[in-house]
Amino acid sequence: MNVGIISTVLLPLALAIIMFGLGLSLKINDFKRIFQYPKAVVTGSFTQLVLLPVLGFGIAAMLLSHSPELAIGLVILAMCPGGPTANLITHLANGDTALCISLTAISSIVKIFTIPLMVNFAIQKYMGTAAGLQLDVVSSIIKIITITLVPAALGMLVKARFAGFAQAAQKPVKILSAVFLVLVIVAAIFQERATIARSFSIAGPAALLLNISGMALGYFIPQLLKLPVTQRITISIETSIQNGTLAIAIASSPLMLNNSTMAIPAVVYSIIMFITAGIFVGFLNRKRKAAESPAK
Repeated sequence: MNVGIISTVLLPLALAIIMFGLGLSLKINDFKRIFQYPKAVVTGSFTQLVLLPVLGFGIAAMLLSHSPELAIGLVILAMCPGGPTANLITHLANGDTALCISLTAISSIVKIFTIPLMVNFAIQKYMGTAAGLQLDVVSSIIKIITITLVPAALGMLVKARFAGFAQAAQKPVKILSAVFLVLVIVAAIFQERATIARSFSIAGPAALLLNISGMALGYFIPQLLKLPVTQRITISIETSIQNGTLAIAIASSPLMLNNSTMAIPAVVYSIIMFITAGIFVGFLNRKRKAAESPAK
C-alpha cells in the first residue's frame, strides 16, 4: 500500500466524492430555512459550531494532555463540520431531514474559516512553537474550500440542472462514499500499524466521550428550549456525526499537517459514531413502535 498515494490522492478524492454527494441533496431553499426555522437552526448551529469544539478542547485537556498529537487530533475532529451521513441517519431516525441538511450546509461553510485558527491554537497549546508545526491559515482555507465547497457546489449545480440524474445518482454516490470512508480508515490504520493498538486504547475513551456528550447535549439542550422531538433528534445526530474524512485529511495529508498520529482520534470516532448512532436510532424506533402499539 503506497502511503503517498493514499495521502495525496485517496483522501482528497474520498472527501470530494462525499461532499459532491452532499451537494446532490442540497438546494438553495435549504439555506432559506435559516429564516423559516430560526430557533432550531440557531440551536443546532450552536451545538455544532460552539458546543462541540468546547467539548473537544475540554476532553482533550482531561484525557489526552499526556499525548499531544492525539489531543490535537481530537480538537481537529471536533472543529470539523457535521458529516453528510447525518442526513441518512436522521431520515432513519424519523428526524427533520430538511433541518439536518441545512445544519450540515451551514457548518460546512462556517468551519472552513475556523478550523485553521483553532487547530493552530491547539498545536500551540499542546506542542508549542518548538514543534514547527502550523497550518498556514489562508492556504488551508483555500485547500479546504477546494476539497469541500467546490465539490458540494458542483453537486448542487447538477441537482439544479439535472434533477432526475441527481436523484438517481444519490444512492450510488452514497455507496461509493461509504466505500471510500472505509478505505480511508483502513489506510489511516495501516499508516499507524506499529502503534495502532496503543493509540486506539488512548484515543478511544476520549472519542467515545466526545461522541456521547455531543449526542446527549444535542438532544437535551433543544428539549430545554421546547423544540419538537423531530428537531431534537436531528440536532443530536448532527452534533454527534462528524466529517471524519475531512479530519483525517487535515491531520495526515502532506498538503496539511502530514501527521498520521493526529488522524487516529478521527479514525476511532468514525467507527464509534456509527455504532452509537445505530443504537440511538434503534432505541428511537422501538420507542415509537411501542407508542403506536394499541394498549392491551
